[in-house]
Amino acid sequence: MTHDKFDFKADFKRRISEIKKTRWIRFGIVSLIFFAWVAWLGSWWVSIFFFLLFDIYITGYIPLTWWKKSKNKMVKSVMSWVDAIAYALVLVYFVFTFIGQNYQIPSSSLEKSLLVGDYLWVNKMAYGPRVPMTPIHFPLVQNTFPIINTKSYLDNPQWEYHRLKGWGNVELSDIVVFNFPAGDTVTLKIQNPDYYSLVKQFGRDFLKANEKDFGEIIYRPVDRRENYVKRCVGLPGDTFEIVNGIIYNNGAEMKQPENVQFNYFFKLKNRNFTETEWEDLGVSVDDRGVTSDFGDIYYAPLTQEMVNKLKTNPDIAFIEKYQPQPDEFLYPMNDAAKWGWTQDNYGPVWIPKKGETIELNDSTWALYGRCIRNYEFNNAELRGNEVYIDGKPIKEYTFKMDYYFMMGDNRHNSLDSRFWGFVPEDHIVGKPMFILISFDKDKGLFKGGIRWNRIFTGANPDK
Repeated sequence: MTHDKFDFKADFKRRISEIKKTRWIRFGIVSLIFFAWVAWLGSWWVSIFFFLLFDIYITGYIPLTWWKKSKNKMVKSVMSWVDAIAYALVLVYFVFTFIGQNYQIPSSSLEKSLLVGDYLWVNKMAYGPRVPMTPIHFPLVQNTFPIINTKSYLDNPQWEYHRLKGWGNVELSDIVVFNFPAGDTVTLKIQNPDYYSLVKQFGRDFLKANEKDFGEIIYRPVDRRENYVKRCVGLPGDTFEIVNGIIYNNGAEMKQPENVQFNYFFKLKNRNFTETEWEDLGVSVDDRGVTSDFGDIYYAPLTQEMVNKLKTNPDIAFIEKYQPQPDEFLYPMNDAAKWGWTQDNYGPVWIPKKGETIELNDSTWALYGRCIRNYEFNNAELRGNEVYIDGKPIKEYTFKMDYYFMMGDNRHNSLDSRFWGFVPEDHIVGKPMFILISFDKDKGLFKGGIRWNRIFTGANPDK
């Protein structure tokens, strides 16, 4: 019995000759897109995958479409769906990673600029998309599969931070989507408040000893941390300060967003505030409050326009703005309260900038120790009044990344940089461009639940 020797060269020529002109055209277009993408990445080693593209479109040595030759109808039917889903997931992966993605507004921290229930289209090319730091992940969920509650990503491999060239840089007053910096460590059953606030309340040992109540404590990679959306109110190198609720950058007053909100207390004369009045004022159900300690005093976040409207009500007995007090949970924890900082009177504080050097001591460590240790991954600690990195005393430190200060427009109801500090540049995701659709959870779907007037409107009316 004899076997004919396989002639690869002849077989290769045969496969080439059988390819139709239209497939060559499709292959040419895909190749141009592929090499443009490789050039954008700046990593030419990725071009080795061109041979895989060549085989998929032209030679077909890898039997990816073996099922098409199957005589079993069930196999062909199932595999056709698997094939379509696989292609769709790959496409979604690349679109979500390098172009843009939809995000939902879950909280009222940016009311009334953005509303709870707004679904945003976020442009990742605005500031340049990040090359995936956790490359193996399911593209439709951030970190946890719903229902089954398991991780939607693999911890390894982990790639170093690298951002591709974008259209521009983060600017003052931009609304920005970013990964939650304090979300690096989480207790799986309780994630609000964040892990570090829980440690402040209960202590690390208590959290570890009560896993049944708090859940497993895990670390999350940068790009798998929860997505937050806030307004950029401080840029790298700025000296940032809040005085009586007004933001100053390098001594210059920053213009307030048109719909900035602060909490107010108010009381009516001899009657209660009605549901109709709440709706007419424009306060969501979750933001309405009342205390009976001194007889039905109401409180809610209000814009200046809402305050003026409320003052025209003849039944108003008084209306007063809330005055925050020093808070031990403000950043940096404990120190901010000792310094007398509040939500409305905060700083001054210098925002770290890449390449800039600071003197290290116990005061600067309080402000920047988390940046140095957690975000720039140094083996650093404070011993007495001295900072040690890799076991050696260090007098100065030069930052490796730019940092930003982010705040919500709902100033007294936003957990933002005033509570958890600076946002490193490697946490920046993208810029919301417009609202895809908006749902009002206080109303039924067919009773005003869809905010038709917000669909395809800009996501940052103050820019």
